[in-house]
Amino acid sequence: MTIKSLAVLFVAATMPHLVAAEQLPTQPQHANAQDLIEVFEKSGGKHPGIRKGHAKGVCAVGEFVGSEQAALYTNSLLFSGATIPAVMRFSMAGQNPIVPDSSRSPRGLGVKFSLPNGGVHHIAMLSTPMFGANSPESFLGLMRAGAPDEQGKRDPARVAAYRAAYPDTQPQADWLMNNPIPRSYKDVHYYGVHTFFFKNEAGVEVPARYSLEARDGYHGLDETDLDALGNDFLAARLQDELATAPAYFDYYITLAEEGDNLLDPSQTWPEERERVLLGTLKVTTSGGEACTPINFDPNIISAGVRSSDDAVLKIRSPAYAISFARRLTGK
Repeated sequence: MTIKSLAVLFVAATMPHLVAAEQLPTQPQHANAQDLIEVFEKSGGKHPGIRKGHAKGVCAVGEFVGSEQAALYTNSLLFSGATIPAVMRFSMAGQNPIVPDSSRSPRGLGVKFSLPNGGVHHIAMLSTPMFGANSPESFLGLMRAGAPDEQGKRDPARVAAYRAAYPDTQPQADWLMNNPIPRSYKDVHYYGVHTFFFKNEAGVEVPARYSLEARDGYHGLDETDLDALGNDFLAARLQDELATAPAYFDYYITLAEEGDNLLDPSQTWPEERERVLLGTLKVTTSGGEACTPINFDPNIISAGVRSSDDAVLKIRSPAYAISFARRLTGK
């Protein structure tokens, strides 16, 4: 019997009134993009014409300028120092387009940069420094454990049992419980969670993870104010904030060192890793439909940056493509 199996049995033994042994969730042996889209729809319901993940969000526009030291790490046109137009989407995690803005869940940010040569470069991030699982299979199993049954009821005990059996799914949940709910989309640090390789003009390539960090810092909500805020305050708050002044996010890469896991997005690297500022994103206005026709696939990137073999990162392209196609066709 595996350690994971023992962990699940322990949960069942200590909470027999919550999880029956025959109902213990298991991790699938294989996951594909279609599986993920189907479980998204089962979990959040079918919403024609809506993104299957990060269904609720708001568009914004701005610009990006690379830093002077960026050329030491990459020759991507994104970091050339030119002013690069940016279209972005701030969002709530999940498949529900009416999820409350006060939910204790990740926020998302996808950005499309339009490069001087006519090309594009995308980034996609979460407000947690890690992803919710270490593989597509583990993530699919977690989503299935949390999905409602035929009567529309969810079973939190199944999720707890699954997390006990597959501890790679626990760090993100712990982070969300131990950090305040963000007060605004602009008061959040966003993380790429996956490893990418950055190559400079001399051909030197380094593995790193990127992040966009709010220049004004991370600010959480006073939870006593949640009832007064209601379910839909983030989009209006961002619009009001940008009407007063632009929001700035600094683009950092964190450099890997020997021994760091390059393929597991559920693991964070030690805090003492070297960080380098590669540029700044300026967000000027929000609202409108500029991001609606964009598929924020993080694997759409420019020369000078390449994706790692992280299986979660790789499956995002076909999953995003299915979601994009269904959204455009109203499915």
